[in-house]
Amino acid sequence: MAVLLKVAELSRSTFYYQARVQLEDRHAGLKCRIHTLYERHKGRYGYRRITAALRQAGDQVNHKTVQRLMQHLGLKSLVRPKKYRSYRGQQASVPNLLARQFQAERPNQRWVTDVTEFNVRGEKLYLSPVMDLYNGEIVSYTMQKRPQFSLVGGMLKKAFAKLADQDAPLLHSDQGWQYQMPAYRRKLSEHGVIQSMSRKGNCLDNAAMESFFGTLKSEYFYLNRFDNIEQLQAGIRHYIHYYNHERIKTKLKGLSPVQYRNQALAA
Repeated sequence: MAVLLKVAELSRSTFYYQARVQLEDRHAGLKCRIHTLYERHKGRYGYRRITAALRQAGDQVNHKTVQRLMQHLGLKSLVRPKKYRSYRGQQASVPNLLARQFQAERPNQRWVTDVTEFNVRGEKLYLSPVMDLYNGEIVSYTMQKRPQFSLVGGMLKKAFAKLADQDAPLLHSDQGWQYQMPAYRRKLSEHGVIQSMSRKGNCLDNAAMESFFGTLKSEYFYLNRFDNIEQLQAGIRHYIHYYNHERIKTKLKGLSPVQYRNQALAA
């Protein structure tokens, strides 16, 4: 190497600088595709998901290359760290049948649910979704300005409409007052749904649902400003559609929840 540099009359630093410039130029197209994906997903993707999205599009690229190029472009995930929030209420007698088994072998086998709260300029909005643990898909959801039982009741009605005759999922929740009401338990029984509840004050028993709330708030709520509750509601609807149909998950082989379900059904 020293002889070649001497013949070419180049210093070692100049040689490596030019080599680096040529390498980066060679990745000009890749950097453009990375930037496009980053903007499309509004900064929610880090290098791992960007890599998965590139591979899904046909780019056979190493994650370390993507990480280095994103650092060079100054692109990094805008997502905040996720936090769990435990529920503390009256002790229920329903056992924890889910037992932190956050996987399922088929759709509509294990569901989880919970309620979360948003605050916009002093006004509150409550979201009640149901998630299928098979693929992390949000099966149904409702939103209301007050945490009345109709919030959960409406969510159940939409979720039950997605069930086939042979489906009898286990539905897990925390020990919230809504899930202890006779009306809630009656609705589950009428549709052959098995009830499961977290242990008191143990948010990790419903970690999958808590994780979705953390993702929703980190990737959407905390990154935007809202003038009113109606604006937030419209945005949450758009985000959940994006989450189900477009947002890829590495544990789903780089597919979105709906893509993963459709691929499995077609196999």
